[in-house]
Formats: sequence, C-alpha cells, structure tokens
Amino acid sequence: MASQEPREKHDGMGIVRRHFLGLGGVVLGGAKPALAASVNAASLTAEGRAARLSLALEGLLSWEWRALAEPPRLILSLPGVAWRGPARLGSAGPVASAIFDDEAKELRIALARSALPRRLPGPPGRLVVEIAPASTDAFAAASRRDMPVAQGSASALPLVVIDPGHGGFDPGAIGRRGTEEKRVTLAAAQALRRNLQEGGKCRVAMTRERDEFISLADRVAFARTREAALLISLHADSAPGAKGASVYTLAETASDPLAEALAQRENNADLAGGLSLPSVPPEVQAILFSLMRQETHGDSNRFARVVVRELTRAVNVLPKPRREAGFIVLKAPEVPSVLVEMGFLSDRGDEDALRKPEHRALIAASLARAVEAWLPSAPRAAPG
Repeated sequence: MASQEPREKHDGMGIVRRHFLGLGGVVLGGAKPALAASVNAASLTAEGRAARLSLALEGLLSWEWRALAEPPRLILSLPGVAWRGPARLGSAGPVASAIFDDEAKELRIALARSALPRRLPGPPGRLVVEIAPASTDAFAAASRRDMPVAQGSASALPLVVIDPGHGGFDPGAIGRRGTEEKRVTLAAAQALRRNLQEGGKCRVAMTRERDEFISLADRVAFARTREAALLISLHADSAPGAKGASVYTLAETASDPLAEALAQRENNADLAGGLSLPSVPPEVQAILFSLMRQETHGDSNRFARVVVRELTRAVNVLPKPRREAGFIVLKAPEVPSVLVEMGFLSDRGDEDALRKPEHRALIAASLARAVEAWLPSAPRAAPG
C-alpha cells in the first residue's frame, strides 16, 4: 500500500508517495504543487469590548501572531498568501486600524489600547480571531518574548467539482424536440452550484461555465490539480427504452449492457481522452493506479449510494439506478467520482422534464443533499 505519512517520499523511480486527501496516494511523475493559499474575504467587527477578525480561506494557510510595543500593535503574518479581501479593515473595539501589507504578507493592526489575539471556533474554511483587551503587563510580556504570541494553520472547505457533460462542438445527445444534452447539463450544473454555495459546506468549481468543448483528460486534470474532494459529472444521454435517472461509478467491467454502451458513447466523445501517464512500464502504471483506486473506489461507492437514495425520493429513476462502467471522466485515481445520468433525452417524458427548470431544480437539490450528507466522511487533505 502507499505510504500513510503526510510528508513526501521519493522512491528512486521519479515517483512521489504522499498522504493525499486523507488517503495513501501516489502522484505520478513527481510531486504536484501545493494548493495556493488565499484570503478571499476579511472583516473586522466589534464584539462588546473586543474585536472579531474573520478571514475566509482557500487552500492551506499558515499564520503567526506577534505583539510589538512602541507603538502597541499586533502583526498577523500570512506567508505566501494571496490577499483578496479589503486592504483596510477599519477600527473596532481595541483596534484603531488594520491594514494588509501585500509585500510583507502581514496584516498590521494598530491598537488603541492593549489587546491580544485568541482563536475562536469557526467553520471549516474560516479563521476567526477575537482581539480582546489585555492588561498592560500581559501585553508588555507578550511583546518582550522573542517568539510568536500564537501560530497555527487552517484549511479550506472541501472542493466539489461539477462537470457539465459535453459542450462546444460536441452537443452530446439530442432529443426529439431538439434539446441538446450540453445545454441541459450546464443548466443543471449551475443549479447544483447555487445549492451547494448556499449550503456553505463546501467550495464549488465547474469544469466549464459556458458552451465550450473540454476534453475528457482536461476534465479529469481539472479535478486532480485542484485536489478536489469529489467530482460529479452530469449527463442526459440517449438510450432507447431507458427512462429515469441513474448513477455510475468506475469499473473496468461494466455492470450491464446499458452501462457499457453509455460509457463507450461518452468515451468516444473525446478520442484523445484518458490520463497522461509518465514514461514508466505499463505494469508499474497499473500497480500505482490500482493502489490509489482501491481507496477512492470505496468513497465513490458510498457517495453513489447516497445519491441514489436522494434522487429516488425526488424524481423517477431507472429500475436499477446504481450501475458501473469504464467512464474516462471517472478515472481520476485519487478523486472520488460519480457520473449522474439525469434522464435520457431519447425518452420523450425525460426530455420534457429536463427542459423544465423546476425539474432540474429537484435534481440539483437532491444532489446537494447527497453531497452534504457525504462530506463529513469525505477524505481530507493532510496538513503540510
């Protein structure tokens, strides 16, 4: 099995083993760059006699507080961060002013009176700090120490990648009324994104946000390079006689002829698709992918079961809604992935339903509930 240690280890073959998303993972062809840390929003508010500093984070962020005298001030060091919040946060409680210095990567807090920081509990993806009045002696002692007042790290909410199938010159399936699969999947993806963002339990990214062609390999790479916790690929294919929603996970051997036919159809949408592999022998590639997929497969299956449960409560599903096949877009070895057929445009009833925003809203709400139910058990990125 791959190493369970959080640090990277080179094994002499140009292969890096590291703890990835909470799993023993293998990164082919060398280490991937660390996810960039950013502060996407920042606020400073009064809380009684104290001030509350709140930072919305993305990526893994390290931080360090220092107290300085003459004049009294606090320095919050955020090495390497991309600061996207306001440069000036104003005043509140004991804080006279707070200004971010982008060159030094420091939030410089001028104090109207002695105060010290204390981290408060907060949701994932947010650093919340109370800056509370302190005695003159306590502040003087903190400022004399040649060490940080406080330090630590915080990580962002897990990332869910939504993949609207097809796009651009590839319309996907076309229904009897001329409904194009690429437009249905994009509209449903946008509805799902809104649901997840309103829920506030994860970050969301889409492989495409407009009518453009994205190769299958690029869709997989999009999720991998962003270290996604989950990939959901949305489709509305064509299969004569099939009606209702269904959910697919990756398998080398398809669970049934319908799943096999759908996978072949989707994979043929991009003949250049698949994963880009390093120049190592095929038997080594197979072993490495097998190690990663053994762990990822279980997470994908658990999520698929939750999706089937939620969809069954809201919309019509296939008689056997849980299926498996070799879809290329599900082949990110370290990212749990499912493909959701929201219905089949070859069926008149499914096509009519998928054209309606209210039906797509039912699907999006079901998928959002499934994501939020699954996330507590999702693999997490280990601290660096």
